[in-house]
Amino acid sequence: MHIREIETKDNQTIEHIIKSSLESYGLDIPGTAYVDPQLSNLTQFYEADDDAAYWVAENGDGRVVGGVGIGPFDRENGICELQKLYVAPEAQGRGLARQLMDVALTFANKHYDACYLETSTKLEAANRLYEKLGFEPLPKPIEGSDHNAMDAWYLKRFNS
Repeated sequence: MHIREIETKDNQTIEHIIKSSLESYGLDIPGTAYVDPQLSNLTQFYEADDDAAYWVAENGDGRVVGGVGIGPFDRENGICELQKLYVAPEAQGRGLARQLMDVALTFANKHYDACYLETSTKLEAANRLYEKLGFEPLPKPIEGSDHNAMDAWYLKRFNS
């Protein structure tokens, strides 16, 4: 697998991966990333902020099979958000989500003091990964969230 920053040519593919994944869990509803207005234009969305980035993973054939982003959440308190971590079904189970997370968290640690994420308890494998990578469960979302359909929240503090 090769991980690189997103390019305009990737927008449609990563949107499809995100929407298909959410549909497979019944999360194609308001209050999730499924209805985010920037979903079809992620390249331009992340390029607009120096403290934000989105990466995609390509398989051996050069096809995009997953992605992850970091964006500001609460700049005043130095908190970013892990955003849109999705891997296509054919690339799951091979450690790709962890590789994507490593890239995203390395970036986040250089720009922020902590990383927040929102997810669903339905995404059991993802929740296990977050906890393995040092994210601590929160009892409720941090104020300012747009994804009110999510029911699991995590925060990872950096030591730098």
